[in-house]
Amino acid sequence: MPRVSIGMPVYNGEKYIKAAIDSMLAQSFGDFELIISDNASIDATEQICRAYAAKDWRIRYYRNSLNVGAAKNFNRVFELSSGEYFKWAAHDDVCAQTFLAKCVQVLDVDDSVVLCHPKTKIIDEQGRMLSLYDKERCTNSPMVHHRFHDLVLLHVMCFEIFGLIRSEILRKTPLISNFTSTDRILLGELSLYGRFFEIPEYLFFRRNHLQCSSKAFNHRSIIVWLDPSQAGRLALPRWAIFLEYCKAIKRGKLSWQERTGCYRVMAKWLRSNWKGLVYDLAVAAKSLLRRLNPANKWQFEIGRHRPLFQKSES
Repeated sequence: MPRVSIGMPVYNGEKYIKAAIDSMLAQSFGDFELIISDNASIDATEQICRAYAAKDWRIRYYRNSLNVGAAKNFNRVFELSSGEYFKWAAHDDVCAQTFLAKCVQVLDVDDSVVLCHPKTKIIDEQGRMLSLYDKERCTNSPMVHHRFHDLVLLHVMCFEIFGLIRSEILRKTPLISNFTSTDRILLGELSLYGRFFEIPEYLFFRRNHLQCSSKAFNHRSIIVWLDPSQAGRLALPRWAIFLEYCKAIKRGKLSWQERTGCYRVMAKWLRSNWKGLVYDLAVAAKSLLRRLNPANKWQFEIGRHRPLFQKSES
């Protein structure tokens, strides 16, 4: 069995996937498997991946017969993995040569760390650097509720999701779900089990381009991207986020002081998100009225709220 499993979900990734695969194969730490799950791509993704798999035994390529949505595809690569440590790899991002080696070294020597990740650079379509991402959160704190607080309440990007994670801890979670901010919720739950460690080097390069999923503009489009079967269904995305955080706290093996501290964090979340919760109810009521009486012409204006989401599979 390999020490590390890398899961790469992809849909129509012909433009960038070669660079992503090459950056994995160039790792100085070589004891890994690369699992690629193709979500029924209609471009040259299949041919590219099969060619790589034929050359390197560490690569396993799977293809879905139809597009099952990003959530199931992300979960599938983990379900197919066997390594002690696991990393999700987006098909349009790249990693420095020492990414795996330095993350493995940290996890090997410190059992209290459940996730290790480096600093992030933002690159463009051609791989040129756009900016350094230096938003910090206190995810390395020994205090559970401090870690949970920053992951839940600080609205920054969730690049830690592409770090190296202990597989045994990841199996205790629901993984990626079919609602918005699912990556943020997963990171919040992982923080209940242990600390995150950030390597103070820029070893992860997140590609910013027009087709990436973070360009989605509302909750509905993200939900359908995550799970196409949700198209046309009533949704209460912010209520789902709140309930999933509470379920994560309930699942965690926490002391009563730690659990109380995490529920206080959720009380703060409610105070800062109450307008969005009311908005969800208004949208759901409007949609329900239209379904019950399609001839009803009554309408009202509802403001748009910018969603919280994180790029995963493009």
